[in-house]
Amino acid sequence: MSTDTITPAPKALITATDGAIRELKRLQSLESPDIDGVRLAVKGGGCSGLSYVLAFGKQREGDHVVEQEDVRFLMDRKSSIYLKGIILEYKEGLNSKGFVFQNPNASSTCGCGESFSV
Repeated sequence: MSTDTITPAPKALITATDGAIRELKRLQSLESPDIDGVRLAVKGGGCSGLSYVLAFGKQREGDHVVEQEDVRFLMDRKSSIYLKGIILEYKEGLNSKGFVFQNPNASSTCGCGESFSV
């Protein structure tokens, strides 16, 4: 069970746990300094029909930008519809570690948690 607390950004499309923020800051420090933030998106594919994209990138025209504890999340308009209210966690365990998406909009998810359907 995770002991992370959730620090919500005001009126945010996304909320990240303290653990996710820590890991994103660590990873961002290893990236090129010319990135604008963390891109969250949705693309077709995966076991359940839609899959998550999490990558560092540049801000694009029309992006929704949410900042939480000096981490900027960038979302295109179409993806933000599917990501609204999402909680991003970072979990470490004996069998695996990585980012986990808790999506209140998903009607079903696959076993690995990397794809969903609405």
